[in-house]
Amino acid sequence: MKRSKGIDLDSAAWRRSSYSNSQAGECVEVAHLPGAAVPVRDSKNPDGPALLFPTPAWDAFIRSL
Repeated sequence: MKRSKGIDLDSAAWRRSSYSNSQAGECVEVAHLPGAAVPVRDSKNPDGPALLFPTPAWDAFIRSL
């Protein structure tokens, strides 16, 4: 079971950033999980660590784009 800060990431439905290119360069993936955090990971290392952002912080970041 892959966990990050106690959050189970095995059931996460990851999606690649729409700004990623088709050459699999520098890409990030984000997942929507019910709860208080939004996980973000490097698409080239899906078994690596994920950064967890508090949902309100992530929402503010997205609104600012």
